[in-house]
Formats: sequence, C-alpha cells, structure tokens
Amino acid sequence: MQKTIQSRENERVKHACALRESAARRRAEGLFFAEGLRLCTDLAQSLAPEEVYYTERLLRAHPGIAQLPGQHALISEAVADKLSDTRSPQGLFCIFPRRVQTLCGLGRGRRYLCMEHVQDPANVGALLRSAAAFGFHGAVLCGDCADPFAPKAARASMGALARMTLMLADETKQAIDAFHLCGIRVIAAALEHSALLETAQAALPGGVAVLIGNEGNGLAPQTVAAADMAVRIPMANGVESLNAAVAGSVLLWHFRGV
Repeated sequence: MQKTIQSRENERVKHACALRESAARRRAEGLFFAEGLRLCTDLAQSLAPEEVYYTERLLRAHPGIAQLPGQHALISEAVADKLSDTRSPQGLFCIFPRRVQTLCGLGRGRRYLCMEHVQDPANVGALLRSAAAFGFHGAVLCGDCADPFAPKAARASMGALARMTLMLADETKQAIDAFHLCGIRVIAAALEHSALLETAQAALPGGVAVLIGNEGNGLAPQTVAAADMAVRIPMANGVESLNAAVAGSVLLWHFRGV
C-alpha cells in the first residue's frame, strides 16, 4: 500500500501549489494544475496527467481514478485543503502537460476563436468551452489575455483545454496576418462601424476566425480595421453591451462548424 502524504510542507505538495498559483511557473515548466473529479477526468480523456493526487475518501467513492495514467499519490485531507482553491475540495488533483502551439499550426479551411486582452480567466475558459462546443478547431490568445491554464480558466473551460489547439501571439496583428495567409476570413466583434450579425454569411468554407476583445474596451481600433468584417449583435434599446463570454458565444454559434 502506498504511503499517504500527510505534510502540507511536502515538496511535491508545494510544487503543485506553485503551479496552481503562478502563470510564470506553468510556462517555465510546461505544466498546469487541475482540481476536481469532473475536470480532471474530462481532461484525462485527451491529455494524460503526469501526476495524480487523491484522498482515500475520494478513492473509495470513485475507485476508477486509480486507472488514470501518471504518478499517483494518496494525500491526507489536510493536504487536500492546502492544494484546493475551492471551498469544498473533492479530493482529486492532477498535473497535466501544458500544450501550446505556434501560429504555424493554423490550418486552412478551419474555424478559430481569437481573443485580444481578455483578462478574466473565467471568460477565457467559458469562451474556450463554447468554441469547442460549436466545432471550432482552436483558439489564439493575443496580448495580455488571462492564462488559459489558470485554475479558474481551466474549470470554466470544462476540458476544452485538452480538446482544442491553443496558440499564443504577442500582438493580434500577427494572428490576423497568419489567418489571412491561410485564407481564413477574420470577423471582429465591434459596436461601431459594424454590420448586424444576421447579415453576415455564416458558412465560410475557407475558414473563419472570430475576434473577441477586452471586457471593458473591446477590440483595439486597429484590430477592427485589419479584420475582413466587423459585426455586432442586435440588442434591445438601452442595453449597451453583453459580457465578453456571452457575446463571444453568440458569434461562435453563428459561425459554428457543426
């Protein structure tokens, strides 16, 4: 029987906590931390965990977790409390490889979500979840976006992190240029100088990239100008805008690939 990690100061526990807290650490090590039965098992369907931590209580309730790949360790309830960033930890934690591709991974005729300075990790995760649900192949995160591998983003994505191709770009212009080189039409979400969404062609055989901007400021003017088309969602009088994740999900549905 494997020995249970009892100490909250155990080096492996401290390493997992560092991955949970630090985007720089996640980038440097190429790893990310995930918590919870549903999220960890969803991710594990497409991405093999490198380390798996669980309590005896969870193992008794869900013995199948013993079949997950990776190095396993039993942990005490006190250690689970330290690892968790939720109020009621379930007792399962995994460390997964952080997979990110370059813009060279773009494919012709495909659909992509592109985010510019989306700073709320919950919005990043929710947009990734919607993109996966509506048949998009991947997502490009530009500029100062929240880390999609942060715990809050990972929970909101509900496993989409492992199912979608993720790419990073320092500037949105780099991504737009790469989309155009692949013959992909770029559609920007904007309130001004834009067409109503229902007038935009949804079936684009050459591929489409849907651009979603910052929660407060939207897309930069130069980003909108560089896009092939700007669209807006019709709304009732007196309503100025929608939440970034909600607006993005509406656009992703309109240009869905399923």
